[in-house]
Amino acid sequence: MISGCLEILGLALSVAGTLLAMVACGLPMWKVSAHIDSNIVVAQTIWEGLWMTCVTQSTGQIQCKLYDSVLSLSAELQTARALTVVAAVTGVLGLALAVAGAQCTNCIRREALKARVVNAGGAAYVLSAVLVMVPLSWVAHGIISDFRSADVRASSKREIGASIYVGWAAAALLLAGGALLCCSCPPPAASASYPVKCPPASGKSVALNGEYGKKNYV
Repeated sequence: MISGCLEILGLALSVAGTLLAMVACGLPMWKVSAHIDSNIVVAQTIWEGLWMTCVTQSTGQIQCKLYDSVLSLSAELQTARALTVVAAVTGVLGLALAVAGAQCTNCIRREALKARVVNAGGAAYVLSAVLVMVPLSWVAHGIISDFRSADVRASSKREIGASIYVGWAAAALLLAGGALLCCSCPPPAASASYPVKCPPASGKSVALNGEYGKKNYV
């Protein structure tokens, strides 16, 4: 019973983490323009994501444009694209394994095999958390380094966007859910039943009556 509850909790956390990772991958808010020093014009805000860049006017109008070429992106953004997509695919694979091996489903009959399949799903979610965390930390480190660098112009400096925080939350949920699924174990096997032998009753004997050919009990 406890193992089943842990599986459900781990699966719920992992699914939520996968959805948040997909949201962080799609939102164009990885980098946000920083209004510092001489760059105090707040009439527009620039957002930069993995797939597009957006400009928000003070009137509320938003204009977005896809990147013209993948090769024109920085190495960190190219790596973030690849790893976040792989992380989403790994999360979907972990979901399939966790559902197939869950105790509340009948896709697999053998209990020991079901536990191993659930453990494999948990390992897939842990791997997905690592794949999400690596590009997030890399991009965040680049943003902080450029922000503190004196060689970067104030107009080119960026701040950490909301997508990175959402991605960190997704990685935490994936890691927690995957760890719970990895702790799943098969239910204890039922104790084997052995035939019970009754001792012979004392004080009773069986004799054969040769004359009548019948059993007389004394």
